[in-house]
Parts: sequence; C-alpha cells; structure tokens
Amino acid sequence: MDKPRVFADFHNADSQGRLRLNCTGTIEDLARQKIWLQDNLNLVLYSEDLEVDGIVQYSHEENVWVAVIDWDKIREQDNISIPDINLI
Repeated sequence: MDKPRVFADFHNADSQGRLRLNCTGTIEDLARQKIWLQDNLNLVLYSEDLEVDGIVQYSHEENVWVAVIDWDKIREQDNISIPDINLI
C-alpha cells in the first residue's frame, strides 16, 4: 500500500527536528484524503519540490501532531504531480 502524500512546511519544525503537522496546507491535504492522524502512521511529506518519509507522533509538550523525519533523506522531486483541486 502506498503511503499517503501530505503537505508539510519544512520550516515548521520543533526543537527535536520533527515537522509540525498543523499548517493550512497539511490540514487541507489530510481532510481531502480523509486521513486521521495517529501514532506510527507512515506518510510521505512534501513541500514544493522536496519530499521525505515520516512517522507521525503526538507531541504532548506542544499538543500538536508531528512527524519524525530523517533530514538527511529529503529527496528532490523533478516531476511533482499536483492533485486536482476544484476551485469554485
């Protein structure tokens, strides 16, 4: 099964280097794909032409969902497919 692909702001990391999953683009992707965050959920996180695999955790210190990533394994993507979005 493919991992869900969800937007994340790579500049929105906590002090442990985990990406916070609370920005507007993330929330929109989660809602559109009907994804409920839970501990140990595997995701592909993307921003513009970058992506990385991540594992979801809940940060009790900040009361927000985060994703543990390996910053050395961020991939640059050449052909990013953007999902169809209905703009009305």
